[in-house]
Amino acid sequence: MTEQYDLIIVGGGPIGLACAIEAQKKNLRYLIIEKGAIVNSIFNYPLYMTFFSTAERLEIGDIPFNCLAPKPGRQEALEYYRNIHRYFNFSIHLFEKVSEVIKQENGSFKVQTDKNFYEAANVIIATGFYDIPIKMNIKGEELPKVRHYYKEAHEYAFRNILVVGANNSSVDAALECWRKGANVTMVIRKNEINNRVKYWVKPDIENRIAEGSIKAYFESNITDIKENEVEIETPNGKVSIENDFVLALTGYKPDLAFLENMGIQLSEDELKIPVYDPETMETNVKGLFLAGVVCGGMQTHKWFIENSRIHANMIVDFITR
Repeated sequence: MTEQYDLIIVGGGPIGLACAIEAQKKNLRYLIIEKGAIVNSIFNYPLYMTFFSTAERLEIGDIPFNCLAPKPGRQEALEYYRNIHRYFNFSIHLFEKVSEVIKQENGSFKVQTDKNFYEAANVIIATGFYDIPIKMNIKGEELPKVRHYYKEAHEYAFRNILVVGANNSSVDAALECWRKGANVTMVIRKNEINNRVKYWVKPDIENRIAEGSIKAYFESNITDIKENEVEIETPNGKVSIENDFVLALTGYKPDLAFLENMGIQLSEDELKIPVYDPETMETNVKGLFLAGVVCGGMQTHKWFIENSRIHANMIVDFITR
């Protein structure tokens, strides 16, 4: 027998959980399907990452997020969202990956996973954007020493590290690795550190660069990655430096092909923004909704937990109206 639901939520991050909370309030028969652990993206963040947002802006379900520090870190966030699950006892399947969402002739959706298939009257896609790194598409990027995710600095201590980018993840990695003894070089496409870098971190990286503790090539790009060195195109010509690891923290993007396979239309420009009604979050496919960061397409800095929590109310209110 196919299990039938009023609502299936694809993605068990904070926004997916927020949607489930609203579904519970309205007594909907719902299911969250998450391909990894609960709040899997936060689990995969760097171990010592600190959020830009204060704790109260990460709250869902009117449950207080108590935190001693001004800004919570990864560990506090994981603890908070685990407690959210303990409190609400969600209907959730972890470590189950959705492969297809198909609109059927009767108007309902067939949701196929790697373990089962389900039927739902409505589906919310709350899959975030952290799964697919934006590649540099240069020679040598496939080498094992190139990393698109950063966990902690210990592995890179006393080694020659090249960090690509000047966003929050790049700057955090550069500073942590330098403080653990790495020889850190940064390659930055623009002529300055990104203005969206956390305000208490930006002066730190700028001072380390100014004093020469961290070498930075601005208005530059990597052209070739080799086993023991990296070639960089700079305003002053090509440079070759010794290198053990490349941290290519160049950003991430939603699974746009997954959205298109469901029939969701994307904008034709490079932003690939999905089509949806901003009042209800319903896409061009009736009964199929978007929530959270995935709404922004390639604009992954537009939506955060704090400004997309409201999507949960908007969607469930519309479904039950």
